[in-house]
Amino acid sequence: MDEDTGSGDVSLSELQLSLMRVLWARGEASTADVAEALRGERDLAHTTVATLLTRLEKRGLLSSRREGRALLYQPLVTQADVQRSMVGSLVDSLFAGRASALVSHLLDARGVDAKELAELQALLKQRKGDAR
Repeated sequence: MDEDTGSGDVSLSELQLSLMRVLWARGEASTADVAEALRGERDLAHTTVATLLTRLEKRGLLSSRREGRALLYQPLVTQADVQRSMVGSLVDSLFAGRASALVSHLLDARGVDAKELAELQALLKQRKGDAR
């Protein structure tokens, strides 16, 4: 996702991701709905939420429609699209494009329990089968 046109690479701040998560979960929400949903984790003024949503819309990541006096926002990108773009950028910038270096780092830095390691092994086995 290109940051200005909605296609290519997209990078979001943690705050922007929080807003997008609300919209991904709900499908559509007003500024007040998003502010209320975030109240427990972030105490943001209604005007701050409105500004952030407007900026995301200008970047082509959201669309809006008017219902009465409220604007309802809908995501134009999926969570998977944003994850793919942001992880791809991370791999390129920090790990010289090597996914194996990222995985190695995660295994070393995060500590992986037996259940998660089994899940990773299953994913690798599936990918190996897909590559044939």
